[in-house]
Amino acid sequence: MIRIICVQLSALKRSSSVGKKNCVEPGGLKNDNNMPQEVQMLGFIPVALSIVFTLVCLNEKGPRRHIAWAEEQAEKGEVTLRLLIRVFERYYSLGSTSHRGMDEDILSLVKSIVPPLTSKKHKGQDGRIGIIGGCQDYTGAPYFAAISALKAGADLSHVFCTKDAATVIKSYSPELIVHPVLDSPNAVEEIEKWLPRLHGLVVGPGLGREDVLLKTAKVVIEKSKARDIPIVIDADGLWLVAQQPSVIQGYKKGILTPNFMEFTRLYEALHHEPMDISDLQRSIMQLSVAMGNLTVVLKGEQDLITDGSKVISCSIEGSGRRCGGQGDLLSGSVGVFAHWAHTASAAGMGRSVNPSMIAAFGACSLTRQCNSQAFQRHGRSTTTTDMIQEIGPAFKKLFES
Repeated sequence: MIRIICVQLSALKRSSSVGKKNCVEPGGLKNDNNMPQEVQMLGFIPVALSIVFTLVCLNEKGPRRHIAWAEEQAEKGEVTLRLLIRVFERYYSLGSTSHRGMDEDILSLVKSIVPPLTSKKHKGQDGRIGIIGGCQDYTGAPYFAAISALKAGADLSHVFCTKDAATVIKSYSPELIVHPVLDSPNAVEEIEKWLPRLHGLVVGPGLGREDVLLKTAKVVIEKSKARDIPIVIDADGLWLVAQQPSVIQGYKKGILTPNFMEFTRLYEALHHEPMDISDLQRSIMQLSVAMGNLTVVLKGEQDLITDGSKVISCSIEGSGRRCGGQGDLLSGSVGVFAHWAHTASAAGMGRSVNPSMIAAFGACSLTRQCNSQAFQRHGRSTTTTDMIQEIGPAFKKLFES
């Protein structure tokens, strides 16, 4: 960074010096001793803008190609106002990633939606979350999602799973309400009767890809949309969306939480062409727009979050440890944050920001903080169970300090 700025400051200094002979400065203006000082000052503008531009880029971890461009142009002395304007226009038309300082600004919005704990409330008021998933092969994922929602602040967590998964999931925790109905002949009817009591739905953790289970999940999503319930789709639920995008397309309270492979599958299903991995910001915005401006969370080194109009990133430090189940902690947390965010929005709070974006950022922040704290204790042996134990302390540090 210092090298880049020094190059540009040198150019700025050269443009301000009064020499004995005329020279052409980076702005393309001739430095003439007889030229009025006000006119000579115009030559400063391109280089000054270049410095500002470089600082902006360096504060963004994403668009490294812009940094390289700024450095190259500064060293050549070919930075021009017109070029800078063109790059700025292109950069911001695609939506910029948030500055590091914006983490704190968005965290403030998340804090504002967290409901206070008072003795005047009744059980269930702060969130009743349902998880659609859990089959013979996958019992851990729905448990992780449900217990994470509970520990993040939901009052009740329901798991709607297959019959052979129910006993196993119940044995993990007595705090979860487990319904062994997902593979029953009347599965939709059994789940639908609980929907009026739920504030949020998470579809996909441990769902599997059997046609009968995916069909049930699809109908439950449709029923939940009719009730205006926030819906988070993860894991095998994203497989369903890749096959049938219309199941959630255009639903403003829908949130997709893909990892890189799931994101690639979704992108190519919607655009019928390979994704440009060199520009993930643009790709995630394109996917969101194609899905009807759904909120999309691309998990990665930084979590990218968009609703198709702008991209924000969650760069809170996590760790290098990637173990199975972390995405379930995230999806369960998004479920409860989504309920809080949309409730706050309906009450007139934070209407200028998409509630689903706030919810996603809150859950990403919490997951990354849990990862960091667990890694400090356990290092390479960190598991999702260790991360779940950190939800309480991490939540307090991020949102209640």
